[in-house]
Order: sequence, then structure tokens, then C-alpha cells
Amino acid sequence: MALTQQDEPKFMVVIGTSAGGIRALEELMMQLKPEMDAAFFVVLHLSRKGVGEVLFQRLRQHCTINCKVASNDEPINRGTVYLAPPDNHLILDKGKIVIGKGAPENRWRPSINNLFRSAAANYNSRVIGIILTGLLDDGTAGMAAIKRSGGISIVQNPNEADYPDMPVSVLENMDVDYVESLSNMGELLTEIISDTNPTPVEVPYDIIQETNIDKKVSTRVDNLSLFEKAQFNCPDCGGGLYITQKEHPTHFRCHVGHSYTEGDLLFRISEVMENTIWIALRMMEERRTLLLRLTNRDRDRGYSSTANLHFEKAKELEQHIENLKQILFATSQP
Repeated sequence: MALTQQDEPKFMVVIGTSAGGIRALEELMMQLKPEMDAAFFVVLHLSRKGVGEVLFQRLRQHCTINCKVASNDEPINRGTVYLAPPDNHLILDKGKIVIGKGAPENRWRPSINNLFRSAAANYNSRVIGIILTGLLDDGTAGMAAIKRSGGISIVQNPNEADYPDMPVSVLENMDVDYVESLSNMGELLTEIISDTNPTPVEVPYDIIQETNIDKKVSTRVDNLSLFEKAQFNCPDCGGGLYITQKEHPTHFRCHVGHSYTEGDLLFRISEVMENTIWIALRMMEERRTLLLRLTNRDRDRGYSSTANLHFEKAKELEQHIENLKQILFATSQP
């Protein structure tokens, strides 16, 4: 049964991290205090297999408050750290947690954006978002949703992060409330939670709509027609993409639920394009080998005209292979 707002924690603190995140979370967990009127939710990008219990055991050793792997439909309690289960999205609803498979967002499940966006849609100014060390930009769109919904944004100082991409991406895309050293983050949270009295604000319509889509774990999302059609197709399934968030950073989603920020869409398209070129190169190499085999066979049989024809095609194909390699190696440059 969902809790009433009076029973709920004052703040929902959502935390996202990726590469280097275990060490960062261990340090942050040690600073959380039982008297903090908040619940804490963590998404950490790790392998999809067998990491939930390992992560739980490691963090529990450093946590001064209750720490657990989140379960579907369980109520939200103050003084508790909820960890996203492996290969599942962690989404906040009114007074409860939703765990769902859904499609990956920015290539990740669980996704930081999903958690942050759902917190913003349901708790607006009562949300504190924290981005720690990590690669690429998962969490940027989610933090933008928190900011647009009246919440508070905190990023780890990039100069001390093991991998500064995620904090830097947030800083480059919005005005952040606090850029803080990890060692001082617990003290900062204590001050914010005790001194801030959040006033409810109206959540932007697009954030509510996309959060509703996030909660749908079926194989098809039927209400994307409400959004503007993008010029791109989904690099993972080939379906059309829709612009579900125009506010910077722009956000795209397809009918089956794959979703991307602009930066990650570019990365994924480039990744798929490179894989496609490798496949084409492999097929051309195989065709060239087969043509040379036919050349030798026809020469042995005395069919010089057809042997020469196969050989000329193989030589022509060899030039195409070299050209394709040049394109591939240029595309692969950082």
C-alpha cells in the first residue's frame, strides 16, 4: 500500500554513477545519517549478470542506514538506500517503487535518466539529484528533468572524479546548484535536507508523458504520436524516433522504448555504422577469395577467358576493399 505524503520522506535523493562508481558510492554511503529525512535511490552501471548481490554486500558494509536491493511495488521508507537490481530499471511512483525490464536507455538498463525523470515527475521540488563519476552522458537528461521540475542538482567535482564525463556533461548542459567534493557531500546533504522546505511546483507536461512511457513495460509504446517525429531511425531496432524532450538536452525514443540523448544517439549510430562496415568488409573479402578460387579453377580447366574475367573482378574488388578500410579506419579514430 502506498504511503501518504505525510508518511513519506521529505526528500527523494536519486544518485547515478557509472565507471569508478563503486568506490564513490562507498565513500558517499559512509556519510549518510539516520536522522536525514530522506530516502536514497541508486543506479550504478555494471554488468547485467550477478552484480546486484555483490554490490549490495559491498555498500552495506559502508552504509550507516538501511541498504537493500529494491523490489517492485514496495513502499518508500525514509532512512533507506534502494539499489537498482541488475538489468532492471528503477522507477519511482507515488509512494512506491516500480521495477521494470523496459528497453535500455542510452544503452543502459538500469538507466540513470529513467530514475531521475520518474522522481522529478512524481516528487518535483522534493527531489535531490546527484551525479557521480562515470563515462558518457547518462543522467544529463534526467538531471535536466529534475531542474525543470524544481528539484536540486548536485554533481561531483569533475576534477576529483575517476571518470569526469558524466559530471562534465551535466555542467555543460545546465546550471547546477552544487559542484561538490565527494568527501563533503554528506554534510551538504544534511544542510539541504534540514534547511530547505520544498514548495510543490507544476511538472512540465513532456516529463510526465515520458515517465508514463517509462512505466509501460510492454513491447510497444502506443502514444508516441503525441510527439514530433525525428529525422532519424533507432540504431538498435530501425524504428522511427520521436522527440520526447525538446528542452536541452534533446531526448529521442522509439516505439519499443529505446531512448537516447543527442550525444548517445550519435555514439550509437557511429557504433552501428562501424559494425556495418566491418560486416561489409568481411563479405567483400569473402567474395574476393571466392573469385580467386574460381580463377584458379577455370585456369586449370583451360577456360582462360572466364578465368581472366574472375581475376579482373577480384582485382577491382581488392581496390574497393582498400577504400572501405580507409573509411573504416578514419571512422574509428577518436
